Amino acid sequence: MFFEQKIKSIGANDRVLEIGPGATPHARSNVFLELEYQNAEEKLLQRGGVPFKKSLGERPVILYDGGVFPFKDGEFNYVICSHVIEHVHNPLRFMQEVFRVGNGRGYIEYPLITYEYLYGFSVHKHFLKYDADRKVLMFIPKETTHFDQFASIQNFFYSSLANGWDDLCAANKNQFFEGFEFNKSFSLEQINDINLLCPSELRINKKNNIRSFISRGLNKYGI
Repeated sequence: MFFEQKIKSIGANDRVLEIGPGATPHARSNVFLELEYQNAEEKLLQRGGVPFKKSLGERPVILYDGGVFPFKDGEFNYVICSHVIEHVHNPLRFMQEVFRVGNGRGYIEYPLITYEYLYGFSVHKHFLKYDADRKVLMFIPKETTHFDQFASIQNFFYSSLANGWDDLCAANKNQFFEGFEFNKSFSLEQINDINLLCPSELRINKKNNIRSFISRGLNKYGI
């Protein structure tokens, strides 16, 4: 989760569900929902190399088959869904379940198409972007595009990410990730125009003096 500070409206008595907590579960979550993967290799791949835990402290982890959530209508007051929707086969059905069990309240976060263009994660099935004016989450299934033509370039950049060179994304999170809190259900729309999924302001922040000084020193000594 890159924008935890955006989660502001969880009440003291709210019961919170978190879907796919990965390596950084939210401290306020009461219950976790995890997909029951077919094999250990797929499990690690989908969870970004983070080993699965049957429980997180005293908080239970519920496994499900990727379809209907195993919860009653309105069983939770808030649902956290960070870096999950890009993995699911059917975003429309998935969000219907999020709204159903969480009374339409929650937080969602996902990578933008700029991040996917660089690194091309094979487990990500969709590109997404929220249209705040229309209150619509737009998406394009990756399989309907020609992004696979860039696979060799993406693999090259992915190796840099795997080796810890994530400075560009870390310093410019708004250009590569998006997250927002919602207090009622919103619409989803499958579109065809990739240009609509780009960040509204395509600008990389200029390095501040301290970061520039440290970077020059590290580069000079090959660190």
